[in-house]
Amino acid sequence: MARRGDRLLLAAAVLLFGVSAAAAEDAPVNTIHDIFQHLRTCWKPPSSSKARPIDITVVVSFNRSGNILGHPRITYESAEASDNDRLQYRIAVMEALQRCTPMPFTDAMAGAAAGRPFAIEFRSRKTSPDKTSPPTQERRA
Repeated sequence: MARRGDRLLLAAAVLLFGVSAAAAEDAPVNTIHDIFQHLRTCWKPPSSSKARPIDITVVVSFNRSGNILGHPRITYESAEASDNDRLQYRIAVMEALQRCTPMPFTDAMAGAAAGRPFAIEFRSRKTSPDKTSPPTQERRA
């Protein structure tokens, strides 16, 4: 039997590849900074009525034409996240990637970015932990 976390990730992947959507229209992506800026325009965190704000990181690679290469992988979620929070944010991340792809790479950026993994942080919490407070335990996905 599949673990609950595996089922959550599978559900998010199905949403990414099973639903068609128009790619986000934006200026051509010519730098690494532009990749992150472009993704920020597509990010729509779940409403507070659906999930508490959390931070989540996904590793994703693109091919030369700006499409996702392989499968995005969630590598970090806030430790205090409930199963529902994680599910809602994984869905939101996959929807953001779907809205933003194919990335409108310039020719130069297409060659530079193709096949390289990018760790994309989606931050929704209003405050970061204070450097003087005791460290919180991270939860890896």
